[in-house]
Amino acid sequence: MEITVVSKNRCEAIDITGEAQEACHRWGGTGALLVYCPHTTAGVAVNEHADPDVMRDVMETLARAVPHAGPYAHAEGNSDAHIKSVLTGNQVAVPVRAGRLLLGRWQGVFFLEFDGPRHRALWLHFLHGE
Repeated sequence: MEITVVSKNRCEAIDITGEAQEACHRWGGTGALLVYCPHTTAGVAVNEHADPDVMRDVMETLARAVPHAGPYAHAEGNSDAHIKSVLTGNQVAVPVRAGRLLLGRWQGVFFLEFDGPRHRALWLHFLHGE
């Protein structure tokens, strides 16, 4: 299954928990949901979604740690986005029971845009379990 995420800014964290949960509900199974990002300038993460300041802090810290303008060899001007993608990772696996994501009380699933705005694809794959 594939979902599309549309970013509006160069760097932003977009909560995709609802879309992921809806996909799990339609599946109805037990196992795990693999959320995979097939892009080299974006990532996926599980973190707190109750307070938007948490992901804002994450994105701002990544921006300070890996600035947009730097002494990079890559000529396209988005080396920082590639580095941030490596640091955050491009996939997460979340347990699912009877079509329900088993996230912690405060957790959500986020798409992390580092080179937007863009239309991005995320691939969702269900891993059957017991």
